[in-house]
Amino acid sequence: QVQLVESGGGVVQAGGSLRLACAASGRYTMGWFRQAPGQEREFVAAIPWSGLNTYYSDSVKGRCTISRDNAKNTIYLQMNSLKPEDTAVYYCAADRSPLNRPLSYSNRATWDYWGQGTQVTVSS
Repeated sequence: QVQLVESGGGVVQAGGSLRLACAASGRYTMGWFRQAPGQEREFVAAIPWSGLNTYYSDSVKGRCTISRDNAKNTIYLQMNSLKPEDTAVYYCAADRSPLNRPLSYSNRATWDYWGQGTQVTVSS
């Protein structure tokens, strides 16, 4: 069983920045999702183990950067220019498949393991 542990959430004013981290061991494609109250969990970003490619949802593209440090078994989500609509619980996820399948990353069923989530609140 893979254990994923998120950190870095908090309260920030609109326009501010946060960096989330997720500790995870193993050669997995990793991703971030988020879930706002009363809404479906939605895809945010993904990065294969190689780190050579990154994938983003349209809602965060240009404002967020996903990265990973495999030596530290950690992935990151740098979020800039935050908006109140970014308020959500952010979840880290891992995909066991060795295939690079970007068309599937937005599908929650693609992901095999999930963290407990970290709250991000953006105040206006």
